[in-house]
Amino acid sequence: MAYVPGTNRPICMVPAIGSGPALWQYRHATDPHTDIDAAGYFSDGATYGLKANDMMFVVDTDTATCTIHLVLNATTIGAATLA
Repeated sequence: MAYVPGTNRPICMVPAIGSGPALWQYRHATDPHTDIDAAGYFSDGATYGLKANDMMFVVDTDTATCTIHLVLNATTIGAATLA
């Protein structure tokens, strides 16, 4: 099931300080992380304050997994490579 604007929106856990990134969380139970990386997945992301270079923790409540993603722009989330 795709994200529906205005429902189950991402939550800002730590606001940006100065020019640093904000930290966000998005919890879901239906979409694979590859879908969340798709261009425009959060079509209303700018409305909530998502900005380029913010970080988002995506929690899949169905599989009990968490991935970290980088906000590429106000409406597109891109996966980050983690060491």
